Amino acid sequence: MTSKQLTYGILRALAIVGGIFLVLFFLYKIQSVIVYILIAGVVSLIGRPIVLFLRRKLKFNNTLAVVISMSVLISLFVGLVMLFIPLIVEQGQNLSLLDIEGLKVNLEGLYKEALTHFDIKTKDVEQSLKNSNLLGKIDYSVIPNLLNGLVSGLGNFSIGLFSVLFISFFFLKDSKLFEDGIMTFIPKGTENRSKRSFTAIKDLLSRYFVGLIFQILILFVIYTITLLLFGIDNAVVIAFLCALLNLIPYVGPLVSAFLMVILTMTSNLGESFSDVILPKTMYVMIGFVIAQLVDNFFSQPIIFSKSVKSHPLEIFLIIVIAGILFGIVGLIVAIPAYTALKVILKEFLSDNKVVKKLTKSLDD
Repeated sequence: MTSKQLTYGILRALAIVGGIFLVLFFLYKIQSVIVYILIAGVVSLIGRPIVLFLRRKLKFNNTLAVVISMSVLISLFVGLVMLFIPLIVEQGQNLSLLDIEGLKVNLEGLYKEALTHFDIKTKDVEQSLKNSNLLGKIDYSVIPNLLNGLVSGLGNFSIGLFSVLFISFFFLKDSKLFEDGIMTFIPKGTENRSKRSFTAIKDLLSRYFVGLIFQILILFVIYTITLLLFGIDNAVVIAFLCALLNLIPYVGPLVSAFLMVILTMTSNLGESFSDVILPKTMYVMIGFVIAQLVDNFFSQPIIFSKSVKSHPLEIFLIIVIAGILFGIVGLIVAIPAYTALKVILKEFLSDNKVVKKLTKSLDD
């Protein structure tokens, strides 16, 4: 190797590294746009069955079908926002006039009543609590500050919402727009197989996301009925939040259980712990457990088997592995990513024994 060739190789390697760095830096700078595109892709997958129904069954033209589908999705979103506005306004007014000292007294009283009820040695606990001044160290003013931060973020949210709706409309209107964009990066000779894979992935993921909506709806109904039966304030909003958290496998139900317990207790501050707070909390948690049993043994198996065509044990292992490797994000994207990977493997490595066994369910 001559010195000229060596120099050329070094410069070429440096150019490649520099190019990769610039691409990564560019992607980092436009990460919000990438997020908009991904969310729009999910929205278009959810709206796709509506568009296909209007086009095939009711014989609507493509543009009208897309407009109606987007109107339905926007109406649902506006309905959810309108559901939360009264709660946000009410809590904002309450927190703006919040008696921080009064809140601390109520929470300390609730804590002491709980210790007394469960016959815990209150003297030792209270002394250690007094020495550590744990409750006194809690910055209760963070609650109003959090609300102020949410309000200040509404501007960015509005821009993001408009961007997502705009992109979603054209993804639905020109269903091949997203596909054509991806196909520009596909090597020559694999276009046909890639198109078949993309079509299969769209079909499976559309059914999966629509199935998730029904899963959330079932949990929402059970949670709402439970909370309304026991007179919990803002039952509908709490039920929706807890149902939405269920989208995060395994972690979501734990967080929603904790949230439901806390909100049930705090909605009855000042009442007797033994006679009111504890019984209501226990009854609410019984309803929560019933909802989770329905979800685990009815909703999820149907969604997984009918939409992504994967065995529940297979899904469980994939979710656990993705959670270990990528945390909360891995838990959320595990099933869609695994479904897409199975379709691609089936199309490109169909002769492989392991792939053939793994993707056998896709033939059903």
